Amino acid sequence: MQKKQRIVIIGGGFGGAALTRALQKRADRFDVTLLSEESYTTFNPMLAEVVGATVFPEHVIAPLRETVGKARFVMARVIGIDFTAKRVHCATLKGDTHLDYDQIVLAYGNRARIDLIPGMSEHALVLKTIGDAMHIRNLILRQLARIELETDDSLRQRLGHFVVIGGGFSGVETAGAIMDCVRGINHYYPRVGGHELQVTLLHALDNLLPELPAALGRAALRSLLARGVQVMTNTSAVEISANHVSLDRGGTLDCATTICTVGTQANALTARLAGIRCERGRIVCARDLAILGVDAAWAIGDCALIVNHANKSDSTEYAPSTAQFAVAQAHRLAANLIARSFGRPTHAFAYRSRGMMATVGHLKGVAQIYGMHFSGFIAWLIWRAYYLSQMPTFGRKLRIWVEWSWGMFFRPDITHFRFTRSHEFLQQDDELE
Repeated sequence: MQKKQRIVIIGGGFGGAALTRALQKRADRFDVTLLSEESYTTFNPMLAEVVGATVFPEHVIAPLRETVGKARFVMARVIGIDFTAKRVHCATLKGDTHLDYDQIVLAYGNRARIDLIPGMSEHALVLKTIGDAMHIRNLILRQLARIELETDDSLRQRLGHFVVIGGGFSGVETAGAIMDCVRGINHYYPRVGGHELQVTLLHALDNLLPELPAALGRAALRSLLARGVQVMTNTSAVEISANHVSLDRGGTLDCATTICTVGTQANALTARLAGIRCERGRIVCARDLAILGVDAAWAIGDCALIVNHANKSDSTEYAPSTAQFAVAQAHRLAANLIARSFGRPTHAFAYRSRGMMATVGHLKGVAQIYGMHFSGFIAWLIWRAYYLSQMPTFGRKLRIWVEWSWGMFFRPDITHFRFTRSHEFLQQDDELE
């Protein structure tokens, strides 16, 4: 009987989770272990809806233990990898340990970058994790509560002004979600006037959503303007402070909340890996997704620089950092690992995008699917249906579908999640005595 190959996958995002699901079906050949710092996959394109309080946080995550099947899942932070000894060093809930492997896959994604603009790290928020989304959501609710108590008109206007930097997918979705949220919950804050609530979107280019055709970018612009969002194109932020954002065209925007949706950087693990060739902060891969110059090592997803061989032209086209491409890379790599185990040749990654989608606030969206353009409610429905299809297990799909459908007809939730523990209340009581 042939000995099973030990495959270690690092990262539980779209790519890592999809690869684990594919390989665990071949339990006769592979012993698969998935390592991830979190116990769930985050559906990042839906984080803006968490910010806007139109979905609950648990609706945009998929527990990895529900998806791994026969594979093993270990919640761990990888400290380093010895590619020569084929050993992974990691910190687990039990303490530091190591895992030996025959094949290793790096799929740990990237991190948000918080130093692109002076003052960004100190005074701006980013949207990369479910924790970021919940923090922004709580801050929005807190700002409205502060406005109710404030008597200074200029401070009230500043507290009610939310500035979003970046007109890509995340920025457009976040700006629309915040505007719908504050307008939807304004009813519960009778001492806050609608004129005191404003959302401004800054974008350095001519058209929003530059990844999509210009017509859809214009459709997104019209939808945001109709919602009351102020959109400033060809405008960049040059400095962020606690009370304002300075613009490259001159002038400032007085605001108390700034959200940056631009910029990512390499995961710190990449810098700790010896012998890895990187470009643009990403691991350089061969045609078949193997890491160049490293034996028995592969990479997919946002941490990898992968050429898409679907384009037959002479120009080099790199795979974009999207969930759609990460899943496609996972499927190709699963096939390559199976082929390698049988001694058969591997194949190059080649994938043609099915389309791209974005929401522009609640019940509105834009989409390009197989060359066809959609906007408005139908695009939003397509967007929701796609991400619902990616959720694991029928039971989870059904529960989320019911809750999403229910939420379509009601105002956003205004619960401010503080997660205060009992001992903190007791400590506060002691301080008052």
